[in-house]
Amino acid sequence: MILCDTNILIEFYKNNSQVISELSFLGINQLAISSITQAELYYGAINNVELKKIKNHLKLLHILPLDVMISTQFITLMENYSLSHKLSIPDALIAATALVHQIDLYTLNVKDFRFIKSLNLHQPSIN
Repeated sequence: MILCDTNILIEFYKNNSQVISELSFLGINQLAISSITQAELYYGAINNVELKKIKNHLKLLHILPLDVMISTQFITLMENYSLSHKLSIPDALIAATALVHQIDLYTLNVKDFRFIKSLNLHQPSIN
């Protein structure tokens, strides 16, 4: 399973052909998102029609909720990286989700995560 960062789904909705190809290659059953990504996508919807489309699409993905283990990992990441690397709260929650579930994170913003030593970043198969 692969955890998709919010920017991956935004690019999917923008019809980015590379992202669409990679997600197709991985397969819908292998794709997961954090509930933080779900919330960010809902927040970014421009109207009720777009929100409904997003909600229907996300029903196809594994949505990984926040729990005690993710919260604990999140706090550790914030302690270790918020000052030194300006790790944001949403990025820390998404990274914590990937770490706790021991799955790779697929993101287009590698610079936001590359300093987290134990986090595996997904390398796209299609370039």
